[in-house]
Amino acid sequence: MNTNPHVCPAAISGILDNRVRRWLQDPRKVLVPYVGEGMEVLEVGCGPGFFTGELARLVGEKGKVVAVDLQEEMLRKVREKIRGSGLEGRIVLHRCEEDRLGVSGSFDLVFLFYVVHEVADKRGLFRQLQGLLKDGGVVYLAEPPFEVSGKAFEKTLRIAGEAGLVVVGKPKRFPDKVAVLKKGQKK
Repeated sequence: MNTNPHVCPAAISGILDNRVRRWLQDPRKVLVPYVGEGMEVLEVGCGPGFFTGELARLVGEKGKVVAVDLQEEMLRKVREKIRGSGLEGRIVLHRCEEDRLGVSGSFDLVFLFYVVHEVADKRGLFRQLQGLLKDGGVVYLAEPPFEVSGKAFEKTLRIAGEAGLVVVGKPKRFPDKVAVLKKGQKK
């Protein structure tokens, strides 16, 4: 059971995957500029799988998506959602710990959508991600407008910079706060 009060409980995960959200944050429109055939993608905080299926479709048969969540119940929801879809072989579901992702490999894209504000140890998270990112790979970071202030988002970007991730773009996705990062030099 999740004990972190900042993490959305699985019991109300329906608010994370519904028609209105699909209209506002169409997974395909969000992902297409960053995901391609054959890529390996790490999705941290996958929740009930709002983006997971589309990530798997976009990476194709030769790609892989590692979907990570703190809550086993969220992973169960993803498992149910993809059952019989033909995407099961492209998606690896993994339960992480609060302070450790526990995955290995290297990724072309690390996808962090509405999750970093829920992480207590942001420094530790970004250090782990920097080590998992392929040279030339990117981190897509989006935070919710009503829970993360502009000042808090800039602080998060500074923490990412200390871990060796540099901002290479700030795509406009109203009303979200969004940044794309790549490996740079550790401070």
